[in-house]
Amino acid sequence: MSAGQKEQAMTIGQMLAAELKQEAGSIRKMLERLPAEKMSWKPHEKSMSLERLAGHVVEMMLWTNVTINADELDFAAMDYNPKTYTEASELVADFDKNLADTLEILNNAPNENMGNNWSLKNGEQIYFTMPKVVVMRSMVMNHIIHHRGQLSVYMRLLDIPVPSIYGPSADEGAM
Repeated sequence: MSAGQKEQAMTIGQMLAAELKQEAGSIRKMLERLPAEKMSWKPHEKSMSLERLAGHVVEMMLWTNVTINADELDFAAMDYNPKTYTEASELVADFDKNLADTLEILNNAPNENMGNNWSLKNGEQIYFTMPKVVVMRSMVMNHIIHHRGQLSVYMRLLDIPVPSIYGPSADEGAM
């Protein structure tokens, strides 16, 4: 870089994209390992099935689009029908597509947009209104990481090898 050039800083969206891409590696490894014959299993009657939990992690990547490109999500205005999965390969394929779409959206999100307010509501009931960057970190990214943690517990209970996440797991000693 010449003396007159200034290095361009990453945008907020690019920083979030880099973090999400890092987190996605372990999620993908988990999805790859899910056996078809265990998709209906759940650890408790109040729990989601393995398939529904894994599908939820996959679909949550799509929440980036509505967070960045809209100003609200109104449950009353949508018809939610979660996709069902029978094979790990289907989960992985959708995850890869949703992640690619999410990374593109984040990498192109202007900083000016990230401070705009976004609301989650159900008709007239407003659950919360926060800046989009806060929604991305809390409701989208932290939520995905939370459910990845649940997925790792399901895997342990089913004796499916748990991949390394932030360090070695009991099943994978090296990163």
